[in-house]
Amino acid sequence: MEIGVFPADKPDLRRQLAGLLAACFACYREDPAAEVESLLQPQRLALCALEGDTLLGFIGAIPQYGAEERDGLSRATGWELHPLAVLPQRQGEGIGAALTAALERVAAGRGASMLYLGCDDEDGRTSLSAADLFADPWEAVRNIRNLGRHPYTFYEKQGYRIVGVLPDANGPGKPDILMAKPVGRRGAGN
Repeated sequence: MEIGVFPADKPDLRRQLAGLLAACFACYREDPAAEVESLLQPQRLALCALEGDTLLGFIGAIPQYGAEERDGLSRATGWELHPLAVLPQRQGEGIGAALTAALERVAAGRGASMLYLGCDDEDGRTSLSAADLFADPWEAVRNIRNLGRHPYTFYEKQGYRIVGVLPDANGPGKPDILMAKPVGRRGAGN
């Protein structure tokens, strides 16, 4: 497996990325090619895992906080990790962990002090979907349970921590779980 900067000028990898997004995320099944173009904008970070010419996984990041362009590159103190996708049949092989670590290094080199992500629970895969998060969100977060392969536990293994929750962000009982990790000079977890 090789991790490298996504070569945006290779049409075959763009086609594979569209297929990967459609396989991993229901929201991209209608028009994954449009999302590919968005993910490959020059100000974003885009990395892939390749086995030969086959795309195994992809990770991206969007500059958000303290964003500026310098030396022809986007630099920011806070980047949103979006998205992470690994071929379903290759999940559990360390591809996502390798992509996440590579993204953290590249983002740190671009001035990042932290990466964050939203980890939606739109299908009841955590105990937060059944909780009244407006009543006591931190108690619900303290007692969170994974009910069905929700990715928040993957991110915890990579050093990310739950830093917030947006109740009903995706509809009643469908929260967004906010996670973050320090990178760069603070270096915790690298």
